[in-house]
Amino acid sequence: MFDTMTSTKIIGAFCGALLVFMLGKWAAEELYATGGGHGGEDHAAGYVIAVEEGDDASAEADDEPTFEELLASADPDKGERVFAKCRACHKLDEGEHGTGPSLYAVVGRDVGGVDGFEGYSGNLEQIGDTWTPENLDTFLENPRTATPGTSMSFAGLGKAEDRANLIAYLDTFGD
Repeated sequence: MFDTMTSTKIIGAFCGALLVFMLGKWAAEELYATGGGHGGEDHAAGYVIAVEEGDDASAEADDEPTFEELLASADPDKGERVFAKCRACHKLDEGEHGTGPSLYAVVGRDVGGVDGFEGYSGNLEQIGDTWTPENLDTFLENPRTATPGTSMSFAGLGKAEDRANLIAYLDTFGD
């Protein structure tokens, strides 16, 4: 049924398809790069928005709740919905890793300290020694800024309420 030529064609087709997918991934990364440029170059902002500091700006800052207040009123059920954005790369089962490390018992765990995961990237030391709620908030807001050089492609969670809900949800797993 299968002779040498047929097997060679099948293997060649598989290798060709793999090459096309790899080149497509490379092209997409080049087109949609969000990091600090190629080869470590820093690029200046295309434009700067001038904001006047005054009574309005300070009044708006006073109206926003602090992270501690958001965390105290956080809803783990809403955090579960936010976790849907993380689910593609992270698992919540102990010792089961995806592309990223397991997030089981991440709140209070040593940074970069989950057993069995070797794929950490970026400058995790900038976050601190432990994944405290505050450190997780900083990281989740913008992982690329918090840990330069990370291979994590997630852009971050812009809403402080979403971050607090997600941290409250993650805190329900583990010890």
